[in-house]
Amino acid sequence: MQKQPPPHHPESHAPVQALLAVDMQCAFVHGDGAVPHADRLLDRVRDLMARARESGAFVVQLQNDGEPGSPDEPGTPGWAVALPVDTDRGEVVLRKTVDDGFEGTRLEELLKEAGVTELAICGVMSEMCVSATARTALDLDFRVVLPHDAHATYDIPAAEGISDLVPAAMVSRVAEWALGDEVEIAVRASDVGFTKP
Repeated sequence: MQKQPPPHHPESHAPVQALLAVDMQCAFVHGDGAVPHADRLLDRVRDLMARARESGAFVVQLQNDGEPGSPDEPGTPGWAVALPVDTDRGEVVLRKTVDDGFEGTRLEELLKEAGVTELAICGVMSEMCVSATARTALDLDFRVVLPHDAHATYDIPAAEGISDLVPAAMVSRVAEWALGDEVEIAVRASDVGFTKP
């Protein structure tokens, strides 16, 4: 059976009640180790956060605790979240140790306590933490909108006998496609609207 593409038209995206920013940490968006086009990603996520806050939507940031010696090892400069957290609005940063932002965290509980049933997900990495978190959100019956220009990853290096280098943009697109037809892909972050839970 041929897979049907997810909806892509801006008019198909009703507002969501929450924004989940995945692993927007300094190691991944600043300096030599940043994902390709990190400045553009930061701009899109800043815009999403600003509009979510203005609309009274719930904002959560996930922060990955990397292994010792990794760029996102806890306590290192790379581990810090790159964007401000508005604690006065009840925003939280949830630390995690695996790709899925729901596993071993209070994310599901916090979203349900806030009355959230619909959320947008952005951040890094497209095929790892963003994908794993989006998949679980769908499994938990949340409506999920994934803005195409607000998640990113790295190139996959060439592997002899397997493939040439796979560009980051292609990896991100495949990650979207692999989530199936339940996820809503917004062409632009600016297509995503927000509302109070």
